[in-house]
Amino acid sequence: MTGLSTVLIVVGLFLIGGVVSFLKQGMPKSVITLLGIGAAMCLTAGVMRIEGLWS
Repeated sequence: MTGLSTVLIVVGLFLIGGVVSFLKQGMPKSVITLLGIGAAMCLTAGVMRIEGLWS
């Protein structure tokens, strides 16, 4: 696991926490959707770097 993959996974998990928090606060669905997409992209990129599929 490289440093960049670790950073991507941590940022993705942070954004997932933001999604959960925004859901509890009743924020607009568009903001929650954007955060969810960003979290999914960060986690996917981090996992792909771990697996060596994307370098």
